[in-house]
Amino acid sequence: MTNRIAAVLALIIPAVIALDIFMNEGKSVLFVMKKLWDLIEYMAFWR
Repeated sequence: MTNRIAAVLALIIPAVIALDIFMNEGKSVLFVMKKLWDLIEYMAFWR
């Protein structure tokens, strides 16, 4: 990953999260975090 890509991602990710919190009360971020947690637990089961 180049510095340019990292900088763009560092700007886009917080902007998308802030937009979701402003427009949707953070429900989408919460949904994604719950699904990510389920994936982590599923992967830990197979370890």
